[in-house]
Amino acid sequence: MGICLDELRLLVVRPTLKQLRAWSPGMEALLLGTAAQESELGFHLKTGHRHGMGIFQILPSTHRQIWDKYLINFPALASKVRGLASQRDFLQHPHAELATNLRYATAIAWLIYRAAGVETVESENLPKMARLWKKHFHHGPSARLRDFVESYSALIKPDKNPSPASSAENETAAANATAVKNDTLLIEEESTDSAPRYTSAGQPEPSPPHGHLRESKNPPTARSNARPPQARV
Repeated sequence: MGICLDELRLLVVRPTLKQLRAWSPGMEALLLGTAAQESELGFHLKTGHRHGMGIFQILPSTHRQIWDKYLINFPALASKVRGLASQRDFLQHPHAELATNLRYATAIAWLIYRAAGVETVESENLPKMARLWKKHFHHGPSARLRDFVESYSALIKPDKNPSPASSAENETAAANATAVKNDTLLIEEESTDSAPRYTSAGQPEPSPPHGHLRESKNPPTARSNARPPQARV
């Protein structure tokens, strides 16, 4: 059993997105669905040496890339994100913040989607959220659309005691599930790691395996002091 859904939504995800001026019902749902799939809403914070950390299971290499290749171009936004991190611990153990600081981890998860060009999400469009997660957040053979849908359905939108009044909603959910199954058959037959990923130069590059952005040799501490990183000229 992970974190209480309502508390995670109302005390972490929603206020973080609103502070970053990025809240919408769809983005909130996408991040909650991502946390449900990646860690069962925080049941696991670290599942292995090669896995990510925190409720979103973000890789240290991805964390570095968000700072070194994306936030460096948005100093005002970088300052806001830095304000969510710890004053001292972040400088010594920056990646640990992904596991211990829920609001900071939420901001980085949102930035992973934003860096990939995802700024708006249709609320309650489960098939689309599953595709966004698979394409931009969790690449590789272990990422399946049906897994995201099942995790979301079980942890975010459980169907408890359905009534006749909710038949329309049930029909919509069934249609979404059918669409996801069809999308799964189509997408998983293709190379799912061929989509272009964000680069600092704004040009597409081949995507890395299960790393949302390419790894940098510089840790985020190099550009994560109290002063925000300066934009490149």
